[in-house]
Amino acid sequence: MTTGTTAVYLYCVVRAASRPSLTRLPPGVPGATRPEAQRIAASLWIVSASVPLDAYGPDALEPRLRDLDWVAQAAMAHEAVVEHASRARGATVIPMKLFTMFSSPERAIADVVARKAAIARTMRRIAGAEEWGVRVFRRPGAPGTARDKQVKSGADFLRARKEARDAAAGARAAAAAAAARAFDRLSRLSRDARARNTRAESGTNPPILDAAFLVASGSRARFQAEARRQTKALTAAGADLALSGPWPAYNFVASEEPA
Repeated sequence: MTTGTTAVYLYCVVRAASRPSLTRLPPGVPGATRPEAQRIAASLWIVSASVPLDAYGPDALEPRLRDLDWVAQAAMAHEAVVEHASRARGATVIPMKLFTMFSSPERAIADVVARKAAIARTMRRIAGAEEWGVRVFRRPGAPGTARDKQVKSGADFLRARKEARDAAAGARAAAAAAAARAFDRLSRLSRDARARNTRAESGTNPPILDAAFLVASGSRARFQAEARRQTKALTAAGADLALSGPWPAYNFVASEEPA
């Protein structure tokens, strides 16, 4: 890699007995050189590439971050490289955050070496595990929404309005309770679980639950079976469950570590 006109783009840190295979490795983020693996310690590797500063330098990158299509393309390319590395037999991978860059290979290596103790702790925590995502949405038109009623008087109208509000509130509560039970049941089959805060915006249907689960690979079948059971329970409560994965453990790397 050269410096001066390029930066070092870091995809992930890999613990593996041998060099991670680069066969059929995805091309990586737009404009980058082919990703390569570099050994930095016994059984510890980084997967990185060179990116041009005229596209990824601070002055160039900041305006490009407003281009959501470009950012999405870069995010998918970044993730594809990380996922490829995580599929290697016996490998444990700590993903880097999108657009983690250094001015030189030496600085990239020094940063990872300085964090070796924290990286080792994280590797032990996520080894042999994979991340699964669960999102639960209340179904539009779910039971409990207002029904047309024959209104004969103002009092009937007000009573019908109150009944509709109460029914809707009850349905929301039932769906929320079912989502909480799903989180609890799935957490029992996971090493760790984290629920993200969701924020309602006008005209949207935000998830009731947006969670990530760190699941031992050997528990995958049981976790998926429980997810199917919870899907049925949520359907009865007027909600839908979407399961995604397996992914590298993006949500289970401590904030003080390079991920």
